[in-house]
Amino acid sequence: MRILRSWLAEYCDLKRLNDDQLGDVMTALGMQVESAEVIGTPVAGVVVARVLRTERHPDAAKVHRVWVDAGDGVDHHVWCGAFNMKPGDLVPLATLGTRMPDGREILRRGILGIDSEGMLCSAAELGLSSDAAGIMILSEGATLGRNVFDALGVKRDVVYDLDITRNRPDATGHLGVARDVAAKLGVKFLPPKGDANKKGSARRVPVDVVAKEACARFNVTVMSGITVGPSPDHLARRILAAGMRPINNVVDASNLVMLECNQPNHAYDAEKVASGFRIRVATAGETLTTLDGVVRTLDTNDLLICDGDDRAIGIAGVMGGATTEISDSTTEIALETAWFEPNGVRLTSQRLALRTEASARFERGVDALGVEYSIGRFASLLRESCPKLVVHSGATDARTRHLPKPANVSLRVARVNQVLGTSLHAREVSSLLTRIGFVCTPKKIVAKKSSAVPSGPGFSVKVPSWRPDCVGEVDLVEEVARHVGYETLGKRVSQSTQPGGLSPLQQRRRALRDVVLSLGASEAMPSPFLAPGDHERAGVALESAALELENPLVVEESLLRTSLRPGLLKAVAFNVSHRANAIALYELGHVYRARTASGGTSPAGNDVVHALPDETEQLCIMAVGGDASAAVGWWSEITTVFGVGAQMDQSRVPAGYHPTRSATLARGKQLVGYVGEIDRTVLARYGVDERVACLEIDASILLGESPKVSIAKPVSRFPSSDFDIAFSVPANVTAAALHRALRQAVGTLGEDVMLFDVFRKAPTDQTRSLAYRVRLRASDRTLTDAEVSTTRTAAISAGEKLGCSLRGT
Repeated sequence: MRILRSWLAEYCDLKRLNDDQLGDVMTALGMQVESAEVIGTPVAGVVVARVLRTERHPDAAKVHRVWVDAGDGVDHHVWCGAFNMKPGDLVPLATLGTRMPDGREILRRGILGIDSEGMLCSAAELGLSSDAAGIMILSEGATLGRNVFDALGVKRDVVYDLDITRNRPDATGHLGVARDVAAKLGVKFLPPKGDANKKGSARRVPVDVVAKEACARFNVTVMSGITVGPSPDHLARRILAAGMRPINNVVDASNLVMLECNQPNHAYDAEKVASGFRIRVATAGETLTTLDGVVRTLDTNDLLICDGDDRAIGIAGVMGGATTEISDSTTEIALETAWFEPNGVRLTSQRLALRTEASARFERGVDALGVEYSIGRFASLLRESCPKLVVHSGATDARTRHLPKPANVSLRVARVNQVLGTSLHAREVSSLLTRIGFVCTPKKIVAKKSSAVPSGPGFSVKVPSWRPDCVGEVDLVEEVARHVGYETLGKRVSQSTQPGGLSPLQQRRRALRDVVLSLGASEAMPSPFLAPGDHERAGVALESAALELENPLVVEESLLRTSLRPGLLKAVAFNVSHRANAIALYELGHVYRARTASGGTSPAGNDVVHALPDETEQLCIMAVGGDASAAVGWWSEITTVFGVGAQMDQSRVPAGYHPTRSATLARGKQLVGYVGEIDRTVLARYGVDERVACLEIDASILLGESPKVSIAKPVSRFPSSDFDIAFSVPANVTAAALHRALRQAVGTLGEDVMLFDVFRKAPTDQTRSLAYRVRLRASDRTLTDAEVSTTRTAAISAGEKLGCSLRGT
């Protein structure tokens, strides 16, 4: 935001501050000064000259010849690369020997053997503004040969470039900055008066607001007695210094009001909008040619300003259309001043890649009740060049129930002091806020039982309409802090009532990492973004549920992962290709799956459906050279530590896993994860020849439950008794089912049941041999042979109930 010192000085007394001090004050108020540029320093040797004639040279495509009269009766020839002047125009001429602000010296130079006797200057080359688009055209009446700076009445000025945060919409206008500076300095704030007299006959323009939520206020005021022409020099220079180009007196007055009051507005040729205005959302594919000559294609989320015949004439809050712009023949205007919903303007501006001075202000929030003042300021500025201006009464002011109203906020003095570490009194707090337009009504505020702030004096604060960002108590505390001065608050470490520490969820996550690390796995951190086809390559059948990124960092990684498996397989393949064969990796990360939910409304008031990710935390462990038993061992260790479990269902083999060496982990209908080996066909796609054990767990389930507290058991001092038992097991009976039956059969005497041998005569056999070693131990005695025999018989019976037969019988 470009702020002029001379402009601020019209609203408050800045005489006691030099340029640097003023910059420091604005920075201290939270309006960071990025740079300060001195403009208007006279350049000796730059004089007023009149263009006599121009001529194109057949061998020079980018420059042309210009002859000018500098008041000395001599036709001076100048080569010029700008083509915006015509015979009769007054222009700045830098004569030979002139030292320009950028250090260049103007010397006699030739092009195609023809000398140039000086240089015609743009406003940027003279240090008057940043406009370098063409030669500066001066107003009629300037004396030829006179120094340009004297002829223009230019005085030294400073342009501050401020970094205005989004929570200070008022500071995008000079009045908002001046109000803050005046309050900080303790001087009077003197805003200019507007021309509010409506002397003309009533002129009412019909207005139909269809999109009532997106356009909560639309005011149209008719003005006549207008002669379109250039703005007065001092206003044109002010526009230039603020970073905009003067167009004509009507457009310039509109821009000046926006830069001064933070109130965008638009002047239409009244004759072209005599049918009235209609504010609605665009239809899909509707087009509009904007003032910059570009044809814009719109969609149903864009808000349009249309004429009474429903023809689009402007994009609300962004840019007007070319068909109703002011022309040299305009004598009456319809001035539109409105309030548009900020988010709608922002989204339209972003989608069209069309960011304007108006859209930058509307999307932050403008003063919904400042319309009348801005109309008066427009009239007073335009009257300088149109003395016969008539402001007609009967203005149309369409409002809807969605027009924001100034907030009333309760402010506790004790809360101010608690947050800022100050000891301010109620009178001081009230004084600071009143200076910047807040209305403070004293009241005693009774604290809630749970509040750390005691009861005490406070205020009911009415927030001014130009501060839509202030909606809560902490916003008012920030305003007090800005005017007390951040630099005076000092530094203090706040005392917390509760010491820091890990949350229960963080503790469980850390414990899970410790367990996995103890298994010998190293942590990997693959990218969460995958290329189309990566899921299928890894055997994951969830790519259809993957979310596609609208703006991926690279096209090859445009999907959010639905599984950790593809990323870890890539990491395994990379290590194997570098001969790191015996490697175990794990990742504890998030996966994303698409779902839809309703959220928000369009300018038309319709529900908008957004794709929201179903995000869960997962754990995946892989080991090259490991088999299914290794993966089952990992799961056993995790269940032992966390005290949770799940059934292994080998009838449900997940996609991408080995069909006979894998299982699904489930608790009833709840899917917990997968365990086993990666399918050989999947490994072949990654160039991995060895077996790869894999365990995938839904960590959201594991971490969402509090681990069961392990109960210490006394160590028996009596000897154990072991026996081996082998079963011929049908193919439809899983080893896990038999293991569980044996554990139940041996009861409290069973210390361990371990599978130590698996044998199958031929791959086509429907049975295989499973051999278990059972260890028994009592805590209070040495087991007798009879007890061991009885327990063994119970184990055999448990196996037979599953359809297994004892080997050797």
